[in-house]
Amino acid sequence: METKNHKAKITTVGTTSSKVYHALKQQILENILVANQPIRQDKIAAQFDVSKIPVREALKQLESEGLVEFKPRRGAFVTELNEADIIETLEIRLALECHALKLAIPNMTSADFDQAETILENYKQANDMEIWSELNRQFHHCLYAPCGLTKLISMIETIKQRTKAFIPLKVTQLSGLEKPHKEHLAILSACKEVNIELAEKLLSKHIENTKKNIKAYFRNQKLAKIKH
Repeated sequence: METKNHKAKITTVGTTSSKVYHALKQQILENILVANQPIRQDKIAAQFDVSKIPVREALKQLESEGLVEFKPRRGAFVTELNEADIIETLEIRLALECHALKLAIPNMTSADFDQAETILENYKQANDMEIWSELNRQFHHCLYAPCGLTKLISMIETIKQRTKAFIPLKVTQLSGLEKPHKEHLAILSACKEVNIELAEKLLSKHIENTKKNIKAYFRNQKLAKIKH
């Protein structure tokens, strides 16, 4: 598949590498660039009329998000997202995040609640996938940070980084934005009430729903291949 046949929709203002990054990311998430497809830096540079330097920078950023991988002596390729790996990642998140929330709730202050509410209000009003993804990350971080365990928080951020670009888009496609938003509000409400058991239960259900949506996505992908 020739990447030059697909003109990118660049909507983000920023450096050249940032524009290339956002355009390539959009092509990957929309399956214009498919799993295991080679990404030729010279073709990408020609497509955007730039040198190879910003292209390499963009690809390195995509690699850090798990969307691109570099193979020795072969170059960059679109990462093949494996259902089992993503589900395992969510299982790890389930254990770590619920524990972090349990430890955080007794330490939460009104300032923490105000910050979480502001994030959710911005989430509700946003109309861009990357903004939703970042606000979702901020909300969860806001809930876990009061636990005070920097290594635990770091572990959570690292494990989420592996699928942060993939999960928000696919989950949103299947569940929409309203359902996750309501789940966030319910979790926050339980935190305010210092109802640790309920908050853990709601967070666990929130992540379990993500697992269900991911499984549904891969199931639909398999059915689509059979039909074709």
